[in-house]
Amino acid sequence: MQVAAILLFIAVVFAFSFFQNTEEAHVIPYSEFKQNIVAGLYEEVRISEEMVEAVASGEVSTIVRAVLPPGGDPSLLPHLEAQSVEVTGIAPTSGNFLIGLVPWVFIIAFYIWFARRFSPSLPGQNRMQDLFGGRFTKPVQNDRPVTFRDVAGQDQAKQEVEELVEFLRDFERFDRVGAEVPHGVLLMGPPGTGKTLLAKALAGEANVPFFSTSGSEFIEVFVGVGAGRVRRMFEEARKQAPSVIFIDELDSIGRTRGTGLGGGNDEREQTLNQILAELDGFSGKDAVVVLAATNRPDVLDPALLRPGRFDRHVTLELPDQAAREAILKVHAKGRPLANDIDLKALSKSLPGFSGADLKNLLNEASIRAARREGGEITSEDLTEARDRITLGTVRTLAIMPEEKHRLAVHEAGHTAVAYYQPGADPVEKVTIIPRGRSLGGTHILPKEERHTLDQSYLETQLAILLAGQAAEIAWLKTASSGADDDINRATSLARSMISRWGMAEELGPINLTSEEDHPFLGQSIAQPKVFSDRTAAKVDECVIALLKKAQATATSVVEKHRDAIDRLISELEQRETLDASEISKILETGGNISRLPGTSTSHKTGHEFTSQTNKRT
Repeated sequence: MQVAAILLFIAVVFAFSFFQNTEEAHVIPYSEFKQNIVAGLYEEVRISEEMVEAVASGEVSTIVRAVLPPGGDPSLLPHLEAQSVEVTGIAPTSGNFLIGLVPWVFIIAFYIWFARRFSPSLPGQNRMQDLFGGRFTKPVQNDRPVTFRDVAGQDQAKQEVEELVEFLRDFERFDRVGAEVPHGVLLMGPPGTGKTLLAKALAGEANVPFFSTSGSEFIEVFVGVGAGRVRRMFEEARKQAPSVIFIDELDSIGRTRGTGLGGGNDEREQTLNQILAELDGFSGKDAVVVLAATNRPDVLDPALLRPGRFDRHVTLELPDQAAREAILKVHAKGRPLANDIDLKALSKSLPGFSGADLKNLLNEASIRAARREGGEITSEDLTEARDRITLGTVRTLAIMPEEKHRLAVHEAGHTAVAYYQPGADPVEKVTIIPRGRSLGGTHILPKEERHTLDQSYLETQLAILLAGQAAEIAWLKTASSGADDDINRATSLARSMISRWGMAEELGPINLTSEEDHPFLGQSIAQPKVFSDRTAAKVDECVIALLKKAQATATSVVEKHRDAIDRLISELEQRETLDASEISKILETGGNISRLPGTSTSHKTGHEFTSQTNKRT
């Protein structure tokens, strides 16, 4: 409103100054004006570039005006001189005035906008102070603070930070004996494992102020703004000590310096230098703990990790089965779960899920229950939510009978090899219903948590991945593009077995992988080649041989159990989805086989995206 008022005022002033004589002047044709000059009716004439203005003599002086013809009139001045008329030239000021006025309009408008945006009279903080001082979450009083009870599944990480709680609660006890608890703690782990939650729980357990911000909040266009924000945040934390500072996504500003990208004076490096200086500036009596979170500790500057700065490293891993059950119980509080839901069994079917994934699973199940207007969350809601997260939403596609038959053959091949191959994980479900970007899926759930993978287990995984194409060739005599992702995953796994894990006798235990660190993440730009072309050719030969061996194994299994797979293909085409008990009855002649489902892996076919929940590389 203020900007509009100023602009309106300027327009009025300009109009008044430009047209102030317009209402008094009488406009006449130029020919009549020239005749009046010859007749001696004018005593004074003022001439501009586009018009002439005259004062007519008489009892009452009047002003008349006429527009000059294009190109002017050379005979006008001789006529005026002949009549002894006083001639005055008028400078062309109106256009210049308008042109000169435009920059001032923008300057005044910008000033008003800037003053309103950063006015301290507005509700909240002083915004000018936020821009050049610091922008972070100020501590607020919370009736229900987050504590360690709210952090499930990370017992080891909680134990490592528990002594910090004692330090913040009773700082004097440590100071009396000269003990200094680490001021910098780096929380490392995959996304969604609870790094931010653990930091909040530390402050809540100690009942101290909690300052939180993100690394990206320090980066601005103006050089020096980020460093100023760091200074202000640490000053505020020291004033309210004991307190906790939490910096999320530290890698956004803490990447390795000196890579030749942006020089040594860019905004990011200046901000990092200020953080290093603030960490060094802690005295023994500063009861402030700085926690930072990252999922890329490998790209952090070494100066951040040295003793005296972020010298304590706490790793948060993806939860195991017991931890997943504990996390589900925390997020299930207040949700109306059906009596038949077993959270322990559910946790076994969710390997690789982070704490955030588990929370999202229960939320998706709650949404589905609400959409069907149910009074409680059922096991079907949870199963559908899991499939929706791992595979995607069910799609409605018009699939031709021939293509549907090929999909059934492909998925039946995966299912049969996973079922009959010794050492393979059990199959929980197979479907040819399109979901997300896939046209079908075979769900293979591990029986137990695996932390290392032996060679025989990996070779079985290769055979299962290539079994879909093997079944297509055995039944339909041709392969299809549906095996695209199967081959991609199998090739990646086989190459890791050969070049990373030393599972080739011809090459031995040697790491032959190329560096994958991106230079813009803070690593060196040039990566030297560490092996010869001859060795690279041997790696390719071993990978091809391993894949051909897996394909031969898959072909042997599907040919050996052809009759049972025929029954499975027929049932799949008719029912589209089969669970573990139904698969067992179809593939086993005796009909009753007890195979325990464990955790979830999914296989997708089509043009082609494949995800595996428990994927390992």
